[in-house]
Amino acid sequence: METRSTSFIEETIRSLSLLDKEESRFLFQEEIQLPSIDRLKDAVELLRSIIFPGYFGEPAAARSSLPYFLGVRIEKLYGILVEQIRSVRHFNSIVNRIGPPDESAEETARRFIETLPELRRILCTDVEAIYNGDPAAKSHGEIVFCYPSIRAMINHRSAHTLISLDVPLIPRIISEMSHSETGIDIHPGASIGEYFCIDHGTGVVIGETCIIGNNVRIYQGVTLGAKKFELDKDGNPAKNIPRHPIIEDNVVIYSNANILGRITIGKNSVIGGSVWITRDVPSHSRILQQKAVESSFTDGLGI
Repeated sequence: METRSTSFIEETIRSLSLLDKEESRFLFQEEIQLPSIDRLKDAVELLRSIIFPGYFGEPAAARSSLPYFLGVRIEKLYGILVEQIRSVRHFNSIVNRIGPPDESAEETARRFIETLPELRRILCTDVEAIYNGDPAAKSHGEIVFCYPSIRAMINHRSAHTLISLDVPLIPRIISEMSHSETGIDIHPGASIGEYFCIDHGTGVVIGETCIIGNNVRIYQGVTLGAKKFELDKDGNPAKNIPRHPIIEDNVVIYSNANILGRITIGKNSVIGGSVWITRDVPSHSRILQQKAVESSFTDGLGI
């Protein structure tokens, strides 16, 4: 019995180890350094505890110990970032056949760490936007603890910063972590202003080239997506072409609205639920579904 078990295991191992050329494209190669999902999860948890100490990670004992609390975590975060940035740059240079970056992983990680005060400031505006707009929110602390929007925005704003520092791959990994955790799918390339609120959040999709202004509120199921893809000479979707909406300041978008293509939703507009928009919307507009026709039938009339 044991011999038979060992035999089929060995056969499976042999089959999996004999890679053809097609399969080998999808698996690791010895010369490529791969990033670590687990290490990046650690980085995200450290980042959350640095931005909102006590709400994430171990509790902070006292305000007086905050410098020590932050210092330990920032040192750890810096070390992980250096390690992982070095790996993804090596991965990127081999896979995409590009030259080495202009600056070291240490310098890039340092520049990211220096953005943390501004990152916290803008994330606090997101908390304030939720508190001001949601009567169910009883305190700012409740929002940080409980609202998926904040977890998603910590990841997104961090990932967006890393993209601005020309870090490959890591921003996508970080954004997909919060997508899995919250059901909110924000591409790290999307630019999002201050006081941003996602209410409920499940099923929200925000595309790579979206530009969102200040004081914007969106509800569950909203898609800010592309209408169509331009193709390159090989028939593949062209890269780096603006194809997602621009949402100006003070816009509210209700649940399950689909806003598609490189169009502009003008400031101070309200977009009703479940509408489909593929053209520009002027400022101060209200776009709503046509009201349902209400009728009543008796004695089988109308059937």
